Amino acid sequence: MAGRMRRCGAVLSAAVVLVTAGSGVAHAAEGYDRQLDHGSALYQIAAPDHGGAQEFSTDAGRLTSVSVFLVSKSTVGTVDVSVRTAVDDPASAVATAHLDLAGLGGTGSGWVRVPLDATIPPDVTHYLAVSVSGADGSVVWQGSTTGSGLASWNYDAPYWGGWHRETARHLAFAVNDVADCAADNTCFRHLPTSDLSVYTAGLLGNADHVVALSPLEAAGAAYVPGSDVLRLPDGRLRYLPAGAAAPVTVPADDPGAAAAVRESRAWLAAGRVPGRTARDREMSARALLDLRLLTQPNGAVAAAWYGAWAYSWPRDASFVSVALARTGHLAEAYRILRFTAGTQRADGTWDARTTLDGAGPPDDRQWQLDGNGWVPWALWQWVRAGGDPDDARALYPTMRRAADYAAASLDDRGLPPASPDYWEIGTDAPNLGTAAPLLAGLRSATDLARRYGRPDDARRWQRAADRLSDGIAATFGANGYQRTIVDGSGLDSAVAFLAPPFTVAPRGLDAALQHSFDALRRANGGVVPGEDWQHAATWTPETMFFALAWSGTGRRAQAAELVDWLAAHRTVLGALPEQVDESGHPSSVAPLAWTDSLALLTLTQLDGHRIPVPRG
Repeated sequence: MAGRMRRCGAVLSAAVVLVTAGSGVAHAAEGYDRQLDHGSALYQIAAPDHGGAQEFSTDAGRLTSVSVFLVSKSTVGTVDVSVRTAVDDPASAVATAHLDLAGLGGTGSGWVRVPLDATIPPDVTHYLAVSVSGADGSVVWQGSTTGSGLASWNYDAPYWGGWHRETARHLAFAVNDVADCAADNTCFRHLPTSDLSVYTAGLLGNADHVVALSPLEAAGAAYVPGSDVLRLPDGRLRYLPAGAAAPVTVPADDPGAAAAVRESRAWLAAGRVPGRTARDREMSARALLDLRLLTQPNGAVAAAWYGAWAYSWPRDASFVSVALARTGHLAEAYRILRFTAGTQRADGTWDARTTLDGAGPPDDRQWQLDGNGWVPWALWQWVRAGGDPDDARALYPTMRRAADYAAASLDDRGLPPASPDYWEIGTDAPNLGTAAPLLAGLRSATDLARRYGRPDDARRWQRAADRLSDGIAATFGANGYQRTIVDGSGLDSAVAFLAPPFTVAPRGLDAALQHSFDALRRANGGVVPGEDWQHAATWTPETMFFALAWSGTGRRAQAAELVDWLAAHRTVLGALPEQVDESGHPSSVAPLAWTDSLALLTLTQLDGHRIPVPRG
């Protein structure tokens, strides 16, 4: 949610874990004339006060061309390129060139080769500076935030006041010919803006490694049905063989690719693929396979395979565990629960997110109390789906610490403290996005305590759940289920957390769901998180909150309508995105684990497999 990607001037993304082409190559003496990793959007260069530059030196002697990796949402403009000896002095240029963006294809992405002619001394640092003038949309210079390389420079006059040196970001560039641009299908070509709104369009992977596919790599391709093997436009196949860290491209009849297809299909067949129509089953199969890839061998779940999303949130992981359990993949679901238990803090809470190796949080983002509700709820759902009682018993101490903290956090009104909710933004008063999950967690913990012969725990958590339920009714219920207990804080999609399968719907919830949905829905058909949300894009998880709620409260037609909406807003590879932009294009990252899970749970209920509701 909010804050998963923080902007810094014209820097468009944080660290990224996907690596595409080869890494930077150091040449003789001080020469360093290429950095090919281009998976991360770095600098916006298509405005009068924006641009980018990359330091380099080379032992090539003569400069015949430079290459840069661009993603363009502009149909027109001029790409202005210069090689300078002083980054902030255009008069120091030793070579300049101008390319017509429309002539390149306008909107699109890939390596752009720029012919130049200059002599470059081997012992002099130069700067490859690029900007775009006359554009009608964004143009971004891609690069990497991993590995080594010379510094890049960001020109953002409004933010930096001029040029700013960046040592942790390395722009994708090459002196003279870029290696294998044609061979690996990464030369710049036209793509419609509808394909370019997402950073990632799908995944390839195996049991140990995952690679995100850019819109460029996804263009014209499609998965072999029921698999993680990609069929390219020319009929060849691309996939990650077992044990490989990078994908390979093979002939259509390659036996290794055929074996990978069979393995994926066997895994799907071992569980249940929800959906009553061919389209819904295809969407479910893709969501299940994507969740399988996003779930690491140790049980960590990446929210998405890109940048600031490539961490494990207790909230997202809990939903993934429930979705896998409810579709018959109990072993994978338990592995997630076990990893999440291992990241619990000593006081019974969880950090907002943790690195995928479980080492701890990647930054100082404020922790979020809702995990103390989601994790017990997920454990309870796993037991109800047929999980081994002894395995669940091993996680009882985790649940006990979580439920005890949740119960102790309630004030004299029966409400938890003000804290960041699923928006990942703090509130000044108790919020519904925390209170509702804690109610589901306390009800779940109460039932598990009874099942395991812990009557004292059950009574303690039952009293806390009842107090919380009464507190929610007296405050949120009284103000129409706004985001916080303060009237005027705005309606919020977290109202859906009070519906099945989280808890028994309180009186009046059906009308509140409809009222909230109507207030939060936007022209593209999706919803925003809350009335106070300031951005135009709608969010697929929040939209599917309502779908799941309605699938559990008998309003099947409305739930099915939102499933149809989601199906119509997938990427070209069928992955479910985090957001949908104002124009109705999938945007941000795809696939998103939370949306995959919500879609699977909704379709499960629409199939008639009612997900149980904890009653305490």
